[in-house]
Amino acid sequence: MQIPVVLLFLGLLTVPSRTQNPAAEQNSATADGAHAGEEEEDPFYKSPVNKLAAAVSNFGYDLYRQQSSRTATANVLLSPFSLATALSGLSLGEFFAPFPHSPPWFSSPSLMFSWSLAGAGERTEDVISRALFYDLLNKAEVHDTYKDLLSSVTSPEKSMKSASRIILEKRLRAKPGFYSQLEKSYKMRPRALSGNTQLDLQEINTWVRQQTKGRIMRFMKDMPTDVSILLAGAAFFKGKDKIFHFLSYKTGTWKTKFDTKKTALKDFYLDEGRTVKVPMMSDPKAILRYGFDSELNCKIAQLPLTEGISAMFFLPTKVTQNMTLIEESLTSEFVHDVDKELKTVYAVLSLPKLKLNHEEALGSTLKETRLQSLFTSPDFSKISVKPLRLSHVQHKAMLELSEDGERATPNPGANAARLTFPIEYHVDRPFLLVLREDTTGTLLFIGKILDPRGV
Repeated sequence: MQIPVVLLFLGLLTVPSRTQNPAAEQNSATADGAHAGEEEEDPFYKSPVNKLAAAVSNFGYDLYRQQSSRTATANVLLSPFSLATALSGLSLGEFFAPFPHSPPWFSSPSLMFSWSLAGAGERTEDVISRALFYDLLNKAEVHDTYKDLLSSVTSPEKSMKSASRIILEKRLRAKPGFYSQLEKSYKMRPRALSGNTQLDLQEINTWVRQQTKGRIMRFMKDMPTDVSILLAGAAFFKGKDKIFHFLSYKTGTWKTKFDTKKTALKDFYLDEGRTVKVPMMSDPKAILRYGFDSELNCKIAQLPLTEGISAMFFLPTKVTQNMTLIEESLTSEFVHDVDKELKTVYAVLSLPKLKLNHEEALGSTLKETRLQSLFTSPDFSKISVKPLRLSHVQHKAMLELSEDGERATPNPGANAARLTFPIEYHVDRPFLLVLREDTTGTLLFIGKILDPRGV
């Protein structure tokens, strides 16, 4: 796999990159042991928060691939972070402090984690740990680090609103230690259903509306039956799509905006023989970060959105091109490498206005992953003495990208690549969209947009 690089003049610069699935990398670690010590760790991953973000995001890329394969001819929009947060919280349980006067080895981090374990029993905790790629991390620090990650992703200056919750069967009393640790690390308190379907549905929808500041008015249409454990994840982001002549940005906006007068109905190619008219934003003198991947045969552009969040577009060169190869390449490590290699360039840019709303029950999708046993024979004895299982996973994601923003004097900066001609980047055919937090690399949204008129 090659890292996408910018096309300069008539030459293509290439830099090799690994895009393996993290699990596959771990499996090959023994065989590559002789070379492991020679490869220097990327400084980016020396931060515990960034390591955790990479692990959680790789869960998100896996979940996206699974969902995309189930809906090959339909749009997909997911906010995996909200679900990963609920799952990670589900794995948390009562923390047992060491006894007074215990020997030093008794309170070692690894032993403490094995004794604290999780809301799940040990076997079930391991299932969740592997799914979230926590087996590649220092498990003793995972939950405390997640608290820091949540603070970064949901900080007030970002227009990202996310809500995660664990909902338990009616009148269930969870163990106090589970409640306290969940609140401490995830700012989340599970809720047991009352048994009154209408009141429970109203309470859940009201809670999501409050958590998303009124952006998601209705999270669920109906209350599912036979709830044992229901994981709820909702997320909303509104980035007022501003073309970045100037590479800094403010809350909820890009620093400079598309001219609304240039937004017009233009053709979007659904396939080789079908087109639809969609509102297309455009800027003939845009400055963006760009690269071309010759192996994936796609053009990649990165646009900054609100403070510390950016959108990365993966655009196949042909409308008839299958996007599976691009999808299979997506990992935290690959996208991070892409981010490092993209070059700032002038471009003639056009992309569709987006207002996407996707609601999905993801239980059937997760049953096809390594989390399958959570639905059948889990051990959640550290949550409650009553047998529990994961019964439902409800998810809703909303994403809006439009023109609004502030005027600014064009300033490409010192690192803009000097081209003899402008890059043409027209998002007028099916594409993949990845929204990440820049500081940690956390995957916030991922979408396969086959028809921008809506999900």
